[in-house]
Amino acid sequence: MATLRYPFQVTNCKNTSKIRFSSPISCSMQPSQKNIQVVINGAVKEIGKAAVVAVSKARGMEVAAAVDSHLVGEDIGIVCNMEEALEIPIINDITMVLGSISQSKATGVVVDFTEPSTVYDNVKQATAFGMKSVVYVPQLSLDTVTALSAFCEKASMGCLVAPTLSIGSILLQQAAISASFHYTNVEIVESRQNASELPSPDAVQIAKNLSNLGQIYNSEDQSTNVLARGQVLGEDGVRVHSLVLPGLPSSTAVHFSGPGEVYSLKHDITDVKCLMPGLLLAIRRVVRLKNLVYGLEKFL
Repeated sequence: MATLRYPFQVTNCKNTSKIRFSSPISCSMQPSQKNIQVVINGAVKEIGKAAVVAVSKARGMEVAAAVDSHLVGEDIGIVCNMEEALEIPIINDITMVLGSISQSKATGVVVDFTEPSTVYDNVKQATAFGMKSVVYVPQLSLDTVTALSAFCEKASMGCLVAPTLSIGSILLQQAAISASFHYTNVEIVESRQNASELPSPDAVQIAKNLSNLGQIYNSEDQSTNVLARGQVLGEDGVRVHSLVLPGLPSSTAVHFSGPGEVYSLKHDITDVKCLMPGLLLAIRRVVRLKNLVYGLEKFL
C-alpha cells in the first residue's frame, strides 16, 4: 500500500526549527486515490495514539500525518508502541501537512483532538486546503459550533462535530429516550475517575434529551433543598448523581421506575479504544458532507 510520506531529516529535534527538508514538501509516492488521507491533530494524546493505531489498521484509509506540540520529530508509530515504525515524524506545523495532501489531490480528513480555543481556526485552515474535519473536543461551546456551522455552510465543506465517539453511549441515549415515554421517574448515576467535569457531558446530554420530550419526572420529589438528592438538570426533574473514585470505569447509568419495576440502562467505558469504531465511521461519512453535522448519531 502506497503511503503518503514527507522527506524529513530529523536530528533529535524538539521543534520544527530543527526539522530540515531535503526537498520541498511533496509526495515521492502518489497515495492510493481510494485511501482517505487522515491527519491526526493531537496525536500524542491518549486518544490520538489510539486513533493512529486504528486508522493505520483500517481499510480504505491511512495516517498521512501526526500533528502535536510534544515529541516533535519522533516517529508516531514508535510513540504508539506499534510493532514497526510508520516513518511518519510528529510535527507541530499543520499547514505544511495540509498543503502536501492538497497538492496530491487525495481525499483528506483532519481529526481534531486539540483544545476548544483552537478548533475554529483548525477547521478553517483544513477547509482552505479542501479537507474535511472530524472534531472530538470536550467542552466545545455551542457558540463555536454555531460559528463553525455557518462557516462550513458558506464554504460547502463537510465537518462532523461529535460530542461523543462512543457508539455505546449513543445507543444508551437513544434507549433512554424510548424508555422515557413509559416512565415518569428517572435518575442518572455516573462514575468517573476524577472530578474535572461533572456532571459529565454524557449525563447533561441525556438529561437534555429527556427534558425536550415534554415529560415531568419525579413529580413527588421536586425539592432541591437536599443536596444528597443530586443535581437537577433542566426544569423537568431529571437528577444526576456523580460518583468519583480513582480506578472506577467511566460509567453512565439511567434508572427508570414504575409501579413494581425498575428499568436500568448502563454503559461502561474501560478503554479509549472503544471510541475508535465511532471515529472510523465518522471519517468515512464526513468525506461525503458539504455542511456541518453535530452528533455521530446522525449516521447510525
